[in-house]
Amino acid sequence: MKLILLGAPGAGKGTQAEILSAKLGIPTISTGNILRAAIKEGTPTGLEAKRYMDAGKLVPDAVIIGIVAQRLAQPDCEKGFILDGVPRTIGQAEALDQAGVTFDHVLSIEISDGEIEERMSGRRVCQSCGAPYHVKAKPPKAEGVCDSCGGPLVQREDDRAETVRERLAVYHEETEPLKGFYEGKGILAPVANQDTIEGTNQVIMEALGL
Repeated sequence: MKLILLGAPGAGKGTQAEILSAKLGIPTISTGNILRAAIKEGTPTGLEAKRYMDAGKLVPDAVIIGIVAQRLAQPDCEKGFILDGVPRTIGQAEALDQAGVTFDHVLSIEISDGEIEERMSGRRVCQSCGAPYHVKAKPPKAEGVCDSCGGPLVQREDDRAETVRERLAVYHEETEPLKGFYEGKGILAPVANQDTIEGTNQVIMEALGL
């Protein structure tokens, strides 16, 4: 099954992708994780991407699509994959079409801007392995420590309030039009955000007919 998860920054795409990956036995391709790995390694692409991310802006299409295409060519993607964080623009969606990348379902998690701002202020991420946490919704077993690898949990620069508001404005202008793009292809399924992670996942599984 080939899926795209759409939604505003902080809508819970990463968390839901992780659950779906385990349930469906297919990898999650998170552009955020791929980019952060490149930044950590100090590659030219990583350093270029970092300038945009620190300013709360989108990384250019050419950088994103190149990274994604390389990742989808790997053997673990043969039976399907979940894309989280790409496409972010109509241009990227068209580039994926041109690259022959097709999808079975596009899920759009629907949530208000106010909820996003409150939620993102509590987000934390493992500095070592990139695992996502939240101080209220998904706390680690030990405060400030990753359950998986024991790495330190940090607040990303792009989760701070001013950056969040800028990212939401960019999302509404550049990414939200993708809903119409994929609705036109007959594969869009809007998913209403629920009070719990499990509740949202249940609605997603129903939308997938599983």
